[in-house]
Amino acid sequence: MDIEVGAAHRQITVFVGRRGCPSRVHCDNATNFVGASRHLEELRRRVEAEENAVRDFASRSGCEFAFIPPRAPHFGGLWEAGVKSAKHLLLRTVGNALLTAEELQTVVVAVEAVLNSRPLGAVSNDHNDGEALTPGHLLVGGPLVAPAASRTPDQEGLSCLRRWRAVSSLKRAFWQRWSREYVLGLQARAKWDQLQPNLQVGELVVVAEDNQPPMQWMVGRVEAVYPGADGAVRVADVRTSSGGLYKRPVHKLAPLPIV
Repeated sequence: MDIEVGAAHRQITVFVGRRGCPSRVHCDNATNFVGASRHLEELRRRVEAEENAVRDFASRSGCEFAFIPPRAPHFGGLWEAGVKSAKHLLLRTVGNALLTAEELQTVVVAVEAVLNSRPLGAVSNDHNDGEALTPGHLLVGGPLVAPAASRTPDQEGLSCLRRWRAVSSLKRAFWQRWSREYVLGLQARAKWDQLQPNLQVGELVVVAEDNQPPMQWMVGRVEAVYPGADGAVRVADVRTSSGGLYKRPVHKLAPLPIV
């Protein structure tokens, strides 16, 4: 599998521990990545000098680095955009909060889960299929879900519970900021004086709904559209996979492509 890396602090060991050993690593030309590539190549040559069994294992488990041109971060647009979004919103969300190492790790893992829960596109043209493909499908074979929050009244005074609530608050704040920006990014940006394609019945869309729980995306199929006197569709009915029918203005709907 190919792994794309765009930030220095995401070390190769993190990917190996979570995703298994990658066969190809896409990254920028940061000196730490170049040094890691050289170090791994030297280690591989040393191992290959040993007996055949070790050499065969090393050849199957080696990593190949594919570097983008130096001083050209825009060549890694997809992963660089994700890294920029995550870093920017994470810093704005955490702010000056004092977190322990374990709490910071919990927040970062929660951010990772939020990013991997985003809907990428429609799986099919089937009007009865209201599920969107997410990075979670590629990682674990299904959508990622967040555990339900729980409260224990007799533990209200415990310091650990207050800290847990603080971490949960940071996670929710990141979700609210990032999900809003992601839905806006899915919508076409154009001047109001330019004609844009109308929403069509059967399209899979993400509904920009306020106060959604973390990692709970409202995705559904357009069931009916309501064009105005000028023929432009400004309101649509959307039926979600849970069976609910919602009437929303088009600026609250973000169509998903078929992947």
